[in-house]
Amino acid sequence: MAHALDTTFSALADPTRRHILSMLLEDDMAVTDVAEPFEMSLAAISKHLTILTRAGLITQEKRGRVKWCKLDPDAMKEASVWMQGFGQFEPVNLDAFEAFLNSTLNDD
Repeated sequence: MAHALDTTFSALADPTRRHILSMLLEDDMAVTDVAEPFEMSLAAISKHLTILTRAGLITQEKRGRVKWCKLDPDAMKEASVWMQGFGQFEPVNLDAFEAFLNSTLNDD
């Protein structure tokens, strides 16, 4: 399990790859369509797609002469379950914390 989580989180660590995953939430996309909004070469996008594929987050298949990418939403299930384990803690109320800091610092 640890290796799979490491691979998943490593793939998610890059903002370009997260953006690609967000794009694939809408529908399957051709590799050239995935590359369109980015200011990088098709080879660089292909490297990102390879990392996402190795992590199991997407699948790639050839349809005719075009390579298509498809999101595998179940691939993040293990990471999601792991992160939910941290949901037992109360969320920090940042507004209350900021008010506390302001009142404490202004009292001096």
